[in-house]
Amino acid sequence: MHMADALLSPAVGTTLWAGSVAVGGYASKKLKERIDDRTIPLMGVLGAFIFASQMINFTIPGTGSSGHLGGGMILAILLGSHAAFLVMASVLTVQALFFADGGLLALGCNIWNLSVYPCYLIYPFIYKPWVGDNKSPVRILVASIVSVILALQLGAFSVVMETLLSGKSELPFGAFVLLMQPIHLSIGIVEGFITAGVINYVQGARPEILESMAASRPMGTEVSLKKIMVTFVVLAVITGGALSWFASTHPDGLEWSIEKITGKGELPKQEHGIAPVLKTIQEKTAFLPGYNFKPAGNDAKKEEADPAWPGIDAGTSLAGIIGAAIVLGMIMLIGMGIRSFRRRDT
Repeated sequence: MHMADALLSPAVGTTLWAGSVAVGGYASKKLKERIDDRTIPLMGVLGAFIFASQMINFTIPGTGSSGHLGGGMILAILLGSHAAFLVMASVLTVQALFFADGGLLALGCNIWNLSVYPCYLIYPFIYKPWVGDNKSPVRILVASIVSVILALQLGAFSVVMETLLSGKSELPFGAFVLLMQPIHLSIGIVEGFITAGVINYVQGARPEILESMAASRPMGTEVSLKKIMVTFVVLAVITGGALSWFASTHPDGLEWSIEKITGKGELPKQEHGIAPVLKTIQEKTAFLPGYNFKPAGNDAKKEEADPAWPGIDAGTSLAGIIGAAIVLGMIMLIGMGIRSFRRRDT
């Protein structure tokens, strides 16, 4: 559900940029009150895992579409709302800047759609009260599925509204919403099961993590995070380095919906204004666009016409591992910056 710049007007894009930056400032301020040396590396490895996981699109049977893990609910449950938002924003920023996944004008919308809803609406008001103190596997499963579905439905509807407000007449509101909501319902069910699996694993291995998040307090120094950290680092490397080869070649839910309406998976690119300027910047910063080496000439046309599956490719593996490492480093820097401001205030 990564939006491209072609779907947005500059006014809508910059407005959501401003909104996402404001939420980021709020998250940083609130996180400063409780961040510690144990939270920062946990944020980093979870961010690396989510980055790698988003590279794997899974096929939605009978639709010709696919979906991928959003990860917002996993992060919110394991890190709390504020840290989760900053991690998701970092993941989406790295994807846009270095891998051309989502436009730079659309980055504010993508952060809002994929981060604000799970972190600040669904987790505190749906998941957290529902699970409560009864963190049984079944309760976690049901709460995860319902929460992920609601978060994705809000995100998908926001995409429709953002294109409507941008004046994209090629995507009529009625037709667009009738395609976006059902396909993201299917994606949400799959992601809900994945989310429950991850949370139940952590609950079994280190229940103190979930208890501290539920109580909005730091973890005690006696709680060892080594096993959890190693597990997610290994998963990030395996997922980004090898499992990403098996990603579905079908278009994702957003591209599929656009193609059903317009006959093409994307709208024409804007030729004037801020969008082409940002596109030029992205072309310079994205060293592995599309999570692969830059194809040239006939190779690009062949790949577009007949994508291979599984896509066993060194470029994909390199993108997965380097991208996860960049996310890890970026989040560590953000965390240390927030912690340094906390120390200055004390």
